[in-house]
Amino acid sequence: MKARISAALTLLACLSSHPQHLAADPVEHLAEAIRIPTISHQDREQIDYGAFEQFHQFLVRTYPTVFEKLSVEVVGQYSLLLAWPGKDSQLKPVLFDSHYDVVPVEPGTEGEWTHPPFSGVIADGYLWGRGALDDKSSVIATLEAIEALLKAGFQPTRTLLFSFAHDEEIGGRDGAANIAARIEELGITLEYMIGEGGQVVEGSPFTPGKTMAMVALAEKTYVTLTLRVRGDGGHSSMPVTNNAVVNLARAVAALHDNPFEPELVPPVTSMIEAIGEHSNGVQGFLMRNQSLFGGVIASNMAKDPFSNAMVRSTTAVTMFNAGIKENVIPQQAQARVNFRLLPGVTPEQLVTEVKAIIANPNIEIDAGNWGSGLPVTDINGAGYQHVSAAIMEVLPDAAIIPGLLVASTDARHYRNLTDNNYRFHTYSLSMADSGAIHGTNERTSVEGID
Repeated sequence: MKARISAALTLLACLSSHPQHLAADPVEHLAEAIRIPTISHQDREQIDYGAFEQFHQFLVRTYPTVFEKLSVEVVGQYSLLLAWPGKDSQLKPVLFDSHYDVVPVEPGTEGEWTHPPFSGVIADGYLWGRGALDDKSSVIATLEAIEALLKAGFQPTRTLLFSFAHDEEIGGRDGAANIAARIEELGITLEYMIGEGGQVVEGSPFTPGKTMAMVALAEKTYVTLTLRVRGDGGHSSMPVTNNAVVNLARAVAALHDNPFEPELVPPVTSMIEAIGEHSNGVQGFLMRNQSLFGGVIASNMAKDPFSNAMVRSTTAVTMFNAGIKENVIPQQAQARVNFRLLPGVTPEQLVTEVKAIIANPNIEIDAGNWGSGLPVTDINGAGYQHVSAAIMEVLPDAAIIPGLLVASTDARHYRNLTDNNYRFHTYSLSMADSGAIHGTNERTSVEGID
């Protein structure tokens, strides 16, 4: 995973034609970052903000040149906005976005970790811990790169901005939202931004025999619907026909059992075209002729857990609440269903389809205030060319593939600042390790960090 720091340096260098690779040793720095439990809980009252302050102190201590030479502003109490002035003030700045908060470890699963999730243990060729992949690795990679370049006396041609947000995992309303508002308040618009998302993947089924570097041009839209229903209550010894729990269970089961139809939309169409150039046999032929075989391709991708989410809006029942006592039939029940929508699908369209699937007018559906998704970023834009050049400098044999991020990020908060958002993590990982993001035994390879 040598790509982690080298790519971060090259991304910065490409913006100003700076050719040098500057060595850095971030292993222990990332380990120390992991040991600080900057956990974002959904219930914000549970958050220990002392850990976030400790993390700030760690950054200032570890990267003294960065915090001495760059303009540093604390936003939303715990997020950071850094500015590195460029030589040409007429050029629009570029923003590098990452976050240092992490998701909690599910209670009761702590014992399933090979090493405690916040111990930052280095063992068996890996650095273990929550945040090793999402997203402290990006924070540390970026700061290592800036520190090294500053010490070398480098100044970028255009101004570079760096956002280190503190609440991405719970929506970014205090972090990225306020950072974006602050940038807008300063009268700045961005040439483009690079956020979290795609990565370098070893052993990808999409590019057999080749390392795949995926640069995401879009992300799926995050929408949670709340389903509520009322029924007849009473004593459990006298069951009722109009049972709220049963009616709601039927509704969520219908959503679970009737996934949305797979389809090919941009940027997945661009991804398939690019993969087709690196594929042989029947698969390559189909992909190079997706105008004829799009239905077959979408159907095949929907059968694979790795690619399924790229070709359909997904449905996940995540919460179900009802009842106060085992012998009391509840009069109301509530469930939450999380959807990740393909680019171009609006929350309004989703609600219409959900109502049709449930086919029960007594189920109340609350869509909240979820907004529409971001546009698909231009593959021909300068940002894509810079990221691609950086990857090729470090990994000349990699297959660079445009793609779709099936999760959601803070990118939506910057929609007023730029339409050009390129999502690329400056690290590589194996297919086997990709499932560890947000999961048990999150880890990153030490070999690549050295």
